[in-house]
Amino acid sequence: MKAPADAALAGRQALERPAPQGLMYSAHRAAPGPASEGVGGADSMNSVLGKVRPILEAFTSDDAALSLAELVRRSGAAKATVHRLAQELVTWGLLEREGCDYRLGLRLFELGQRVHRQRILREAVQPYMEDLLLITQETIHFAIHDSLDVVYLDKIFPHRGLNAESRVAGRLPLYCTGTGKAILAYSPPSLFVDVVRAGLKPITRHTVVSPGRLRAQLDRIREEGIVLEAEEIRLGYASLAVPVFAGVNTLVGALSITAPTYRMDAAAYATALRTAALGIARSLA
Repeated sequence: MKAPADAALAGRQALERPAPQGLMYSAHRAAPGPASEGVGGADSMNSVLGKVRPILEAFTSDDAALSLAELVRRSGAAKATVHRLAQELVTWGLLEREGCDYRLGLRLFELGQRVHRQRILREAVQPYMEDLLLITQETIHFAIHDSLDVVYLDKIFPHRGLNAESRVAGRLPLYCTGTGKAILAYSPPSLFVDVVRAGLKPITRHTVVSPGRLRAQLDRIREEGIVLEAEEIRLGYASLAVPVFAGVNTLVGALSITAPTYRMDAAAYATALRTAALGIARSLA
């Protein structure tokens, strides 16, 4: 691993300290809806950008292409408006035509790669993720916080036992993922309140949907600096996760090892995972 062995104790202390309620690297985005669409509230939906956003966000990670009719249905805009804006987006390279359908354009990918904060994070995290992959031969994730979800900034995996539930730039709930619980434990208490208010919906029969049980889990994570999530997001899989800080106190995301439950060796992997998180913290300090 990149972090020196003599820093393990300091790393554990850093992982067990709650992050301050000040500036965090993780993105915070308001929940979507007419009342939160930018400075102008609902009125901003009448602007060009207010109409373009639901067209682009109509695409999910599972959609290769969408028809005009489906874009109209998902965006809620008038057909003539969607058609006109879609044509302009094609001209700008933000959408591409595929026969009679539309798909997200390469220009969006190019712009995404220019996001400075996320690029810096990925560059800092990747060497440690590669080390963990070599040690464990299991799937390694790095996730950041956005609204009530985790967004997977990076994922590397061996050829065996691929976990299809997660993907780079994909989203999963904070309350039932290993990385999400690690982030939630070290975030301001108001985030826990928001998560509970939005509802704890069961993804599997093992998903924790009791606010009291979830709070107890987060208390334990803060005590131990690590979390083991078992089959809450996908049956047969478990994740071991730790929070990741910039320096000592600024929470930037979470790092995890995901494996089938029968292969997950939490005791053996914990030290490597903590050491990786410490190395990332030092590189970002």
